[in-house]
Amino acid sequence: MRLYGRADSIQVASKGRNDFVTEVDRAAEAAIIDELRGKFPSHAILAEESGSQGRDDYEWIIDPIDGTTNYLHGFPQWSISIGLRYRGQMQQAVVYDPLHEELFTASRGRGALLNDRRIRVSNRRDLAGALIGTGIPFRDQGNLDVYLAMLRAMIEDTAGIRRPGSAALDFAYVAAGRLDGFWELSLSPWDFAAGLLLVTEAGGTVTDLAGGDRYFETLNLVAGGLKVHRAMVERLRPFLGPKLPA
Repeated sequence: MRLYGRADSIQVASKGRNDFVTEVDRAAEAAIIDELRGKFPSHAILAEESGSQGRDDYEWIIDPIDGTTNYLHGFPQWSISIGLRYRGQMQQAVVYDPLHEELFTASRGRGALLNDRRIRVSNRRDLAGALIGTGIPFRDQGNLDVYLAMLRAMIEDTAGIRRPGSAALDFAYVAAGRLDGFWELSLSPWDFAAGLLLVTEAGGTVTDLAGGDRYFETLNLVAGGLKVHRAMVERLRPFLGPKLPA
């Protein structure tokens, strides 16, 4: 927060096309890992900037700043995402929005919270009037054409499509009923690990594009309340094929 809005004073490096890392990302990640290591020294860690560390049934999945480009531009939509996975299943989730002091948390089997208030996905019955979140491919644009076709199909009947720029917050907003649904292609595990548990503990569904559970393999996800999710999968299914696996 001390450096937010001060892009000129932040050291920025490029990890690839339209993919940036700052000294703030690295410092935030180091602080998170140091805290976790102090309490759970044997646990494995998968973090965006430092990669995979250790091997254990317990694995922390960390995105120190989800929405780095937004952060650099002073665009107020970025977050910190931390999830704990045990033998392939998400167990704990935290998505924190420091700007708005909103802390989204979930524990498997115990529901999801925004600060101290329980949250639920929306109860919308179909896409009519639904507000849907998405992410536009910006690193690997090999699927841009099929994504644009998906976008055109999804715009029909809905109240609108939003692309704020932090997938972790998009999942949190689905969990809180602010968005009725969300889909994105080519995410990374740290983009959605915590959000996945938030949505499911809030009564929603998260799947791959075909409605299955291979999202950690395909990295393509659809999330929403039960009925909106079903409608989204039906709307997106015709675009799957050899070039775009579920």
